[in-house]
Amino acid sequence: MLAFAVIGGAACVAAGYQTMSPTGQWYGRTFAGGAKGSRQLALTFDDGPNDPYTGQLLSILAKHNVRATFFVIGNFAKRHPEIVRQTAQAGHVLGNHTLTHPLLIFRSEKEIAGELRDCQAAVADAAGAHLNLFRPPFGGRRPAVLRIARKLGFKTIMWNVPSYDWKALPAAQIERNVARRLRGGGVILLHDGSHQQVNADRTQTVLATDRLIGRCKNEGFEFVTIPEMMSESREAALARP
Repeated sequence: MLAFAVIGGAACVAAGYQTMSPTGQWYGRTFAGGAKGSRQLALTFDDGPNDPYTGQLLSILAKHNVRATFFVIGNFAKRHPEIVRQTAQAGHVLGNHTLTHPLLIFRSEKEIAGELRDCQAAVADAAGAHLNLFRPPFGGRRPAVLRIARKLGFKTIMWNVPSYDWKALPAAQIERNVARRLRGGGVILLHDGSHQQVNADRTQTVLATDRLIGRCKNEGFEFVTIPEMMSESREAALARP
């Protein structure tokens, strides 16, 4: 009986871990990185738009001729529609990060669908953009979250290179956190805002992004958007014998 209890407890722990693990696939397929051997990297930014830091990041990206993917909180898009428009007009990809950034594993199916639809509407009002990428807040998902996202036409995007910039770390530490996990096909998680407050200070993320782009380009990596990385991954899969 003790053995069964231990096994059952371990299974519960593993199941709980999979609801938050960025690369876990127990509850449904998500995209968390590109093909092995790729020289592509994808910069992704969560929790914006956030004035003035999203704009500062757009300037850094333009300086390096890099396009990124921004997962937008709907309520912040309503507050700063001009930043959402500027991001789209600069050639970056917009994604859905829900209306209010709740932990969806604890929400009803109706609430999950509402969060996605309302964020979609907010971004459409701001930039006329139709989103087909979704990133669950905190990475939290259960089968219903992924099922509803698919039904609404979204591909769920996770990450495999955390920066931990949400801890308000110095730029040098953010850069080191990314560098030690970096490989081809890396989806890098950064934040241009904070779900906890408006006008959150992301100065260190801006500085780290500038340094990371230069460093990675010098090492022979290419920066792409999430759709571009997904396209290369599909082509690589089809080419396998």
